[in-house]
Amino acid sequence: MPLKPQRIEVVLETLIESIALAEEVGVRVAAAAGFGDDDQYKIGLAVHEGVMNAFQYGNQQRRERKIRVIFEVFEDKLVIHVVDQGAGFRLEDVPDPCENGNVLGESGRGVLLMKAFMDEVDVLASPAGGAEVVMAKRHKACTSPAI
Repeated sequence: MPLKPQRIEVVLETLIESIALAEEVGVRVAAAAGFGDDDQYKIGLAVHEGVMNAFQYGNQQRRERKIRVIFEVFEDKLVIHVVDQGAGFRLEDVPDPCENGNVLGESGRGVLLMKAFMDEVDVLASPAGGAEVVMAKRHKACTSPAI
């Protein structure tokens, strides 16, 4: 029977300072979950980008709206949910900043970084409205092929 994950939930105000706070919590949770320094850094940056997008695009910098960040520590991976109270979005609608016409655009870089740093990234419609970005990072021992 699989063990129930450890779960940490942080509710943040839509403030610029909340982005750095969420990143720091992400790094600390990653360290406590046994990730090495390099992965802690990557996880922290992915959380930074997810919360930055929730702050800027989801909640449109409206302080009365909240950003929820949920960390679920499983035996084989860390799953992070960043939930905003905005209109929501579809991952396939985010422009790829690597394409020629989008290189100087203002959006898409955060999603690109989250995808680069994490093993899985998806966007769901939050049950309460808004977007729920779900990211996962597997422990390296769990990603190695069996010998």
